[in-house]
Amino acid sequence: MRIVSGRDVVYGLITGLTTGIIADAILRYLGKSLPLGINTSVLIWLVPILWILGVQLGYILGVWFKPFVQFGRFAAIGFANALVDFGVLYLLIALTGLSTGIAYALFKTLSFSVATVHSYFWNKIWAFQDSARGGSGEIGRFLVVALASVLVNVAAASITIALRPAGFTTAAWAGVGAVVGSAVALIFSFTGFRVFVFRKK
Repeated sequence: MRIVSGRDVVYGLITGLTTGIIADAILRYLGKSLPLGINTSVLIWLVPILWILGVQLGYILGVWFKPFVQFGRFAAIGFANALVDFGVLYLLIALTGLSTGIAYALFKTLSFSVATVHSYFWNKIWAFQDSARGGSGEIGRFLVVALASVLVNVAAASITIALRPAGFTTAAWAGVGAVVGSAVALIFSFTGFRVFVFRKK
């Protein structure tokens, strides 16, 4: 059975640490704690471990279906991207006090765009391990898939926000919208990146 490489460990630790730090900050902003009252700072060291285990799971599942090897890394990057997305979104909400309507759609577009830059870097060097110098064609294809992913993400998130049930604050439900948008965009973008952008692997 193939096991995670040193590269996987280093990159898993970096992206996991980024994710854990942002998740801790968001939960503190929302005044939330983990189940059983566990302090959210545990995420800072727990998430990197989970990322490495997730990549290992991708290798295990890749024995039966090879794309799972890439998807294990892609999923870790995807969750890190989601937390970059959420982090920028909640930072903008915290700075402005706005969390609905056009402001939310603009904030979500900006936050997802920042996460997209993060995504390109990590997917190129880690998930798809594309060492070739990215030419204008690759960057153009990436931007097309990323733009389509932004539209899919923002549409799914905005629809979710519009369906906010009574009893949820707009700030708390903004996170639900972000989760839905990111989940839909994760599947969409993996397919697009694998088929149209990083095609060598």
